[in-house]
Amino acid sequence: MAWTLEWASRGACKATTADDLFVQGSAQNRAKQICGGCPVRTECLADALDSRIEFGVWGGMTERERRALLKRRPNVQSWRRLLETARDAALSAAAGEVTGSGTTAPEQAEVAAVV
Repeated sequence: MAWTLEWASRGACKATTADDLFVQGSAQNRAKQICGGCPVRTECLADALDSRIEFGVWGGMTERERRALLKRRPNVQSWRRLLETARDAALSAAAGEVTGSGTTAPEQAEVAAVV
């Protein structure tokens, strides 16, 4: 699946207002539901993590969840690269492909999850 650079125009949230995504407390769970089936959720999350966006729900994660992730993984240089690789590995695993390296896609997905 190709990475979408102009992801914002394709987001499930494009029909919502900012007030729907920049909320606190239990309203954040409702905001995260908007992201549930979004076709560019991964791109949105990667952008928020790479840009260190502090407020709002982005890519299905609250600011608290993003801060915790950034704290757990301080050595990640590019969330876009990491998430793109992980997504591609998961899609390959789902397709049951065998890679040219001799490993199966599920094995590569495990490696991507550890990275």
